Amino acid sequence: MNGSRATAVAPRVVPRVRLRPTLQSDLQYVLTLEQDPQNLPFITPWDRTQHEAAIRFPDFRHFIIESGQTWQAAGFVILIGCKSHHRSLELKRMVVQHQGQGVGRAALRVAKKVSFDDLGAHRFWLDVRTYNTRARALYDSEGFVVEGVLRESVRVAQGYESLTVMSMLQPEFRARRAHAQELPE
Repeated sequence: MNGSRATAVAPRVVPRVRLRPTLQSDLQYVLTLEQDPQNLPFITPWDRTQHEAAIRFPDFRHFIIESGQTWQAAGFVILIGCKSHHRSLELKRMVVQHQGQGVGRAALRVAKKVSFDDLGAHRFWLDVRTYNTRARALYDSEGFVVEGVLRESVRVAQGYESLTVMSMLQPEFRARRAHAQELPE
């Protein structure tokens, strides 16, 4: 080996994550995450009343992401369309407190499992701001397919921004699961 040593690269460990229903007492945490300057460029924040409605309305699922040894709050997820006759659920929002630690990927996998296994989704979709390359790369690596662009559909102080629509269908989810790319049943 000419004096050089081969180094093994340890596989990335995906953190333990679970989703629990958001409580009224969690809403200050949710609002604080939304107002964080690091998150504001990528979301359109809701007011407290909108989050309260999402907790109560049966078509929504509002979850706190918990992670770590003591299941600390690590972000939140909102699903819409949970009672849809069309079985088309939207990942309305996912905000993670500390990016780059794998919590977002792990939470997305749990959200897919909940959507397809528990809520019977045929289609799980989302939109993401076109310049949010980090999120788009995550969704792409997790099997979401680009469907199109909603051009200049979000009004912001500087003008308008476009959204990329991405989705995954139930057969695609099952195929990924068969290749151990998703959480087991």
